[in-house]
Amino acid sequence: MKELSGKYRITEMAIYLKVSREGYYRWLKRDDRTKEAKESLLKSKILKIFNETRKSYGAVRVSNSLKESGENCGKVLTGRLMKELQLRPTAKKKFKSTTDSEHDMPVAENILNRDFYAEKPDTKWVGDITYIWTREGWLYLAVIIDLFSRKVVGWSMNERISRRLAIDAWKMAVKRRKPANGILFHSDRGSQYCSKDFINEIGKIKTVQSMSRKGNCWDNAVAESFFHTLKVERLHSLVFLTRESAKNCIFEYIELFYNRKRQHSYLKYLSPEGFEKCYLSKELKNVA
Repeated sequence: MKELSGKYRITEMAIYLKVSREGYYRWLKRDDRTKEAKESLLKSKILKIFNETRKSYGAVRVSNSLKESGENCGKVLTGRLMKELQLRPTAKKKFKSTTDSEHDMPVAENILNRDFYAEKPDTKWVGDITYIWTREGWLYLAVIIDLFSRKVVGWSMNERISRRLAIDAWKMAVKRRKPANGILFHSDRGSQYCSKDFINEIGKIKTVQSMSRKGNCWDNAVAESFFHTLKVERLHSLVFLTRESAKNCIFEYIELFYNRKRQHSYLKYLSPEGFEKCYLSKELKNVA
């Protein structure tokens, strides 16, 4: 009767179905109260997910998180409930580049050429450096990202932007992942990546080095995108009194949230680690 109420009069349907008109309205009130209770519970779960994800998730990601917890709530309903709760993802903001390409060191060819697809793990890595302001001064962050899963496989932080910063991030990535010889590594033309020390370090596993064209941030879009996500979702509007407090915040975001939990649209809304686990489980099944 409720579904057909737009086409037929309630009185006529009650007579035809031999039910009480008053009984239908009593049921309708109970149904509305049940719906209200369900939506109230959903709102509490949505608010919890929104806060746990640093107020960064929109309706699609919140809806996916609800489904993962066994709650069937589509993105349209999720969006409406978020609107009623006045929940809006953190606003986007532009950030400046840290690239120091004004040097006379040799640069590598752009072999990657914006081909950000990798068929399997540890065949293509990208790296970049950014900066974070603290009351003690600048803190610099270097990362290495696996293009297969968009996972941050190596990182380092220091108060100075130097070749050591890039080398330490590379060493962490190699120690963790143990890639085969011949991996492709792409970065911008920063002096840190052009230095002899860095080239010697990546040469230990016969790395194929690739570099962006001068002044073209799109050639390293995946690394740029990660820094944008980090700053929008975690660092935006925060004021760090010390470099140490900034380091702790960034460590927590990369290792505990981004790699393990954050849904990535490129990965069909899986986290980087979740995507790699799916890949490995399929590989093991094929071997079996």
